[in-house]
Amino acid sequence: MPQGPGLLQYRFDGPDDAPVLVIGPSLGTTWHMWDRQIPELSQHWRVFRYDLPGHGGAPAHPATSVADLADRLLATLDSLGVQRFGYAGCSIGGAVGAVLALRHPHRVASLALIAASPRFGSADEFRQRGVVVRSNGLEPIARAVPERWFTPGFAAAQPAIVEWSVQMVRTTDPGCYIAACEALAAFDIRAELPRIGVPTLVLVGAEDTVTGPAEARTLVAGIPDARLALVPGASHLAPVEQPGAVTDLLLMHFSTSWQDTLAAIPVPPSQGGTASFVPVVPVAEIASAPAAPDAAAGVRDRYDSGMRVRREVLGDAHVDAATAASDAFTDDFQDLLTRYAWGEVWSREGLDRRARSCVTLAAVVGSGHLGSLAQHVRAALRNGLTPAEIKEVLLQTAVYCGIPAAGAAFTVAQSVIQEETTPPA
Repeated sequence: MPQGPGLLQYRFDGPDDAPVLVIGPSLGTTWHMWDRQIPELSQHWRVFRYDLPGHGGAPAHPATSVADLADRLLATLDSLGVQRFGYAGCSIGGAVGAVLALRHPHRVASLALIAASPRFGSADEFRQRGVVVRSNGLEPIARAVPERWFTPGFAAAQPAIVEWSVQMVRTTDPGCYIAACEALAAFDIRAELPRIGVPTLVLVGAEDTVTGPAEARTLVAGIPDARLALVPGASHLAPVEQPGAVTDLLLMHFSTSWQDTLAAIPVPPSQGGTASFVPVVPVAEIASAPAAPDAAAGVRDRYDSGMRVRREVLGDAHVDAATAASDAFTDDFQDLLTRYAWGEVWSREGLDRRARSCVTLAAVVGSGHLGSLAQHVRAALRNGLTPAEIKEVLLQTAVYCGIPAAGAAFTVAQSVIQEETTPPA
C-alpha cells in the first residue's frame, strides 16, 4: 500500500487478468461507498478503488487541486503497471475522471460521471466551508450529511447507513478536507467539455440537491458522446441509496462503450434497479483560432491573473458587487486595482497569501481605513488564517498603531469572524 505524498491509498477487487475499472469516491467518503457495487463489477473487471488524501485513514497529504489528485492517481496506477482503464467517479471523484479524460484521453477507455458537475456550486461556497471547518472542525459538516446526501425517506428508514456516512466525515483529516474544498472552489471545466472524447455516462439522483439534474444536463450538453441517466429515489450519494440501479447502469455502460478490445463483456441482465435515460443531442465542438499576440497582451494577462486572484481572495460576491457598481468614471480605477494590486503584487511569489493577509490587516488598521477591514478579515479567513491568528495580528497593531485603532479593528473583526465561522443552521 503506497504511503508517499505522490501516491494514493487503494485496493483491488476482481480477477488479476481483467481490464481495470477505476472508481473514485466523493468528498468526505471512503472507498467503502462503493461496497454494494463491488460483487457485480468485480465479476467483469479488476476494480481499483482509492481514497482521497486524509480519508479512510489514508496519509494526510493535502492535494492542491483536482488536477493534483488526477496526477497522484495516475502515478499510483503507473506504479502498478496500469496503463488503460475505465473510470467512474462520484462528485469530486467525477471531477478527477473528467480531468483525466481531458489531459490523458489515451488512458481512459470509458467514463462515468456520477453526481458530478463541470463547476461545483460557487467558489465562495467552498471557501466558506473551509473557513467553517478550520474554525469548528468537521462536526458541522458531518451533521449536515443526512440532508445533503440522502432523500428524507432513506435517511429515516436507514439510520445505520446514515450514521456510518456521518462517521466517514468525522474521521476525515480536516486539513485534507479543507484542501479538497479549495480544489473544488477552483474547478471549472465548462469551456473544456467539448474536448472530452470518450463515451460518457452522466448519472444523477433525481432528487440530488447538491449536484442535481441541471448540472448533469450541462455535462451532457457539453460532452459530444454522452448520455444522461436519472435515478429515481436517490439524492447525492446514489451508489449508496440506490445501489442496484447504479450497478445496472455502470454494468451496461462499461460493457457496451469500452473503447478497445479488452472488454468484450456481454451485457449483464438487470439487477432489479430502475433508471431512466434521457435522449441527448450532442453538441459539436467549436474550435477557435488563437488570437495573434499584440501589444496589449501583457496588460490583459495581468488583468486576467489579477481578477482570478482577486476573486479567490475576496470572493465572487464582493468582486461582482464592486464591478457592478463601477461606471465610466470608475472603470479605469477598477482596472488599475485589478492589474496592479492583484495581478502584480498579490500574485508575486515572495510571500504566500497567509502572510499577505497579515500584512494587509496591519496596514489597513495602521492607515485608519477601517471601511475595508471587514473584507480583508474575510479574505484572511479564506486564505487560511484562524481567528486566533487574526487576534494576534490585531494585538500587534495595538502596540504599533495605537489602542484606539486596534480597539475599533477588534470590533469589526469580531463581527466578521462570528458571521463567517458560524456553521449553517
